[in-house]
Amino acid sequence: MNKSIPKRTPIAAAALAAIFLGGCASSSHDDINTLPAGIAGAIAEKAYDGTTDDLLTGGLGKTGLMGAAPAYAVPATPTASELRRNAIYNNYRALVDYTAAGGMGVLYGPNIDLNGGNTLGEGKIAGREYIATADDGTGQQNVTLMVQVPDSFDAKKPCIVTATSSGSRGVYGAIGTAGEWGLKRGCAVAYTDKGSGNGLHDLTSGAVMARDGTMLTAATAAGKAVFQSAAAASDVAAFNTATPNRVAYKHAHSQQNPEKDWGKNTLDAVRLAFYVLNERFGTATASDANKKIRTIIPGNTLVIASSVSNGGGAALAAAEQDTEGLIDGVAVSEPNAQPGANTGLTIQQGAANVATHSKPLIDYFTYANVYQPCAALSAQANQGLSAAFWPAAYTTSAQNRCTALAAKGLLTGATLAEQADAALAKLNSYGWQAESNFFQQSHFRFATNSIVVTYVNTYGRFSVTDSVCGFSMANTTATGDVAAQVPATQAGLFASGNGVPPTGGVNLVYDRSVGGAKLDFLAVSPTSNTADFALDGALCMRSLVTGKDEATGATLTGTLKAQSDRVIAGINEVQLTAKLRSKPTIIVAGRSDTLLPINHTARAYFGKNQLTDSASDAAKVRYIEVTNAQHFDTFIAFGALLGYDTKAVPLHPYLNQALNAMWSHLNSGAALPVSQVVRTTARATSATALSATNVPAIATAPASGDQIVMTGTTLKVPD
Repeated sequence: MNKSIPKRTPIAAAALAAIFLGGCASSSHDDINTLPAGIAGAIAEKAYDGTTDDLLTGGLGKTGLMGAAPAYAVPATPTASELRRNAIYNNYRALVDYTAAGGMGVLYGPNIDLNGGNTLGEGKIAGREYIATADDGTGQQNVTLMVQVPDSFDAKKPCIVTATSSGSRGVYGAIGTAGEWGLKRGCAVAYTDKGSGNGLHDLTSGAVMARDGTMLTAATAAGKAVFQSAAAASDVAAFNTATPNRVAYKHAHSQQNPEKDWGKNTLDAVRLAFYVLNERFGTATASDANKKIRTIIPGNTLVIASSVSNGGGAALAAAEQDTEGLIDGVAVSEPNAQPGANTGLTIQQGAANVATHSKPLIDYFTYANVYQPCAALSAQANQGLSAAFWPAAYTTSAQNRCTALAAKGLLTGATLAEQADAALAKLNSYGWQAESNFFQQSHFRFATNSIVVTYVNTYGRFSVTDSVCGFSMANTTATGDVAAQVPATQAGLFASGNGVPPTGGVNLVYDRSVGGAKLDFLAVSPTSNTADFALDGALCMRSLVTGKDEATGATLTGTLKAQSDRVIAGINEVQLTAKLRSKPTIIVAGRSDTLLPINHTARAYFGKNQLTDSASDAAKVRYIEVTNAQHFDTFIAFGALLGYDTKAVPLHPYLNQALNAMWSHLNSGAALPVSQVVRTTARATSATALSATNVPAIATAPASGDQIVMTGTTLKVPD
């Protein structure tokens, strides 16, 4: 059902009766507001006045979000309200460049209105927040759902925006992106942590995390924990003896493969939004003042599915799965969109065809995990990162990685320089844009290995005690040795953690390192006997995805074969169809995205949609590709330390533009922007402030040389 024009159907007869009868009316059972299926326990509700505390900034306002992290009164035992405030602070800053030079407070931010004007002061937003848990009855899913309803919400013109968390973040993980836009628009915002949120289980102490971030003990949590391992007590005891001081994390170790349900979780959040809106604004029935008639319904409510990264992929999945007509339009940025089999598509940039595209996420990540650290040494990558992020020991490990790969016959080249160039060439031929070469080193440093370990475990539905490919999670010392967890650090993980170690002091450990377990970045592989970033572990992870030994090409057997079968089955569960049920859609992506390369995600998904969806439905989908934009806007804020500031522009302003365009389309029938390349200009120096000229608007009538078009089975993207 497309509600774009007209966007609201006539109000239900029961609702009209309620109006004329002074607020009370009889109604059929179907009109009674009922709690959506799957909600476990009570819904927590809290009002925020918009002064001392608020929905968008946790009471910090624009100035506080741009300043130093707020302190806890008692760091060892932060309160739930303090954890919420700090979670908003950290999640907001994790997704945008939070510096004034990078555009915060000038081009975007809580103080900037939807027209780009600096009119909103500190940007605090009063309203109510509702938090619930969805579960399948096992007590193991425990998906957090949240709805924020600003005081500016107009029940006569209702709207809902989804803001499913990016990455593996908790429920506030998209508050600074789609959440902010929706609240400013006066819409209810439907959030979910999509079952992969920031949930820790300390296997030694038994500490687990409650939904509000405070710490519980697994033995007495009684289903109230965000996550606790389902491993048998005897297995945990044996695991603790063999590998003490380890932890489990929800996304990796819940054994749920939550990604298969990200679309459902997003739709569940929308259903919860309808429920709480009707509880608040609905009319009481004549027979029972505690029962409300549903007056805010899909037929009269504008719903936009949005978010970024994993949340963007969840929004697309929700649109594909929306058999109830809940969603009217989609506007997403840098989505983790896995299009599945896509052999009929050719992607062409300029005059050249893209050699490799449409691979599953864990396929290209395990590939990067093998070759990326060596490729980062290539002169073509133009690296020069601060030793604060890439110490000398890591450079040595990268050099050893090149040598070990060459020794296994996986790289050509007699010299280190030749091997590094060969590794980078492999990445480029496997789907990474040449524009992303500079970003390879920092992505390996901060993201690649952690995502590999997390997603291989989640796709295979492995327990923490399975120790897949010899990896575990623990705190480590400066020399890379395993250390005990720190309770005071754990106490703040709800706010500081991102759900994918390394995070909040928890790192990845390679237990098979020569000489004993070691931080993976300092681990010594048995086959090379050198510190090479645990190459043996990386090759093992790669083999579980392909079903073959990466070095020899031999088919796996025994335990590795069984594990690989489980991983491949999990991968197949999460592939998307690219059929969007006639919903107008805008997909925004950065050409330099190194985390989710566009040839495997945004370009590939859009191309598959254009090929496989009906002609009328495909005509409603648009793709906007932004030059000089990549995945982590927040990395730009590090300035010269990472070097992103003079090589990348923020992608965030283009999500806002896409949402504005979708709003205008659904409300007034305004034309969607044509699929196009938006050409930006990076800042000249770290001291140069970003301006509107650096990030020009999405064009309403782009030049023909900037338009992205489908010609037959070929997606043509201008250079």
